[in-house]
Amino acid sequence: MTSTTTEWRARLRLPGGDIECTLRRSTRARNMRLTIDPRHTAVVTVPARAARSKSDAERLAQSFVADRESWLRRHLDRQSKQLAGLAALGPLRNGATFTYRGLAHKVRVEAASGRHRTTVGREGGEFGDELVIRLSGSERRSLNAVVETWLRSQARTAIEREIARHAEPMAVAPLAVTIRDARTRWGSCSRTRRLSFSWRLVLAPPEALETVVVHELAHLRVFGHGPAFWAIVASRRPDHRVWRRWLRDHAVELHGALAPAE
Repeated sequence: MTSTTTEWRARLRLPGGDIECTLRRSTRARNMRLTIDPRHTAVVTVPARAARSKSDAERLAQSFVADRESWLRRHLDRQSKQLAGLAALGPLRNGATFTYRGLAHKVRVEAASGRHRTTVGREGGEFGDELVIRLSGSERRSLNAVVETWLRSQARTAIEREIARHAEPMAVAPLAVTIRDARTRWGSCSRTRRLSFSWRLVLAPPEALETVVVHELAHLRVFGHGPAFWAIVASRRPDHRVWRRWLRDHAVELHGALAPAE
């Protein structure tokens, strides 16, 4: 049977007031699920077998979320505060602060000398680490685009380094690795042994990136998330729960990095 997912915006009437959410009706889902997503905010997934229509799905979602309203509002409040913090930092510019590899870096933008091409590099400054962007006179890309290109390259290097370190001891070998900007997953593994990772992992501490790499490599051994799978992950990263939680707690900040100015 072909798997299908339909998605729409819905307003749930809850005891504490209405909440807008994204509602997904999926043939792949086995259970109801409530998640917080940086792009959609609240996402409710309903198994297709439990809801034959949109109205059925919305009725089930409303009851399901009502039982978890305090949890949801607590996390939405934290997300709102994180977004406010991002807004306070302002756009990427000379003198701004930017987080890379889990550490705050001061941004320094200057002209490239002579006819040198645009470069981005991490350097140690007098008062801490700096992200130095040297722009050539012919550069036409935005500052955000320049830095994102560099970050994607850095992410690939870091991810491939972790794959090289863990794949052989785990007795696995991915067929291909792609770097993307997925909004719902930090990494994914297909049944054809193709791995995909978010470039935004390079903004997080190295341990978080390594944890995601180990997680996806483990799927080349066990495709589900049962005890055997988690035992494999723990054998390489005993503290994987710490870093999975860190990624959940900082998802808004990572996805908000390099967002265009309003």
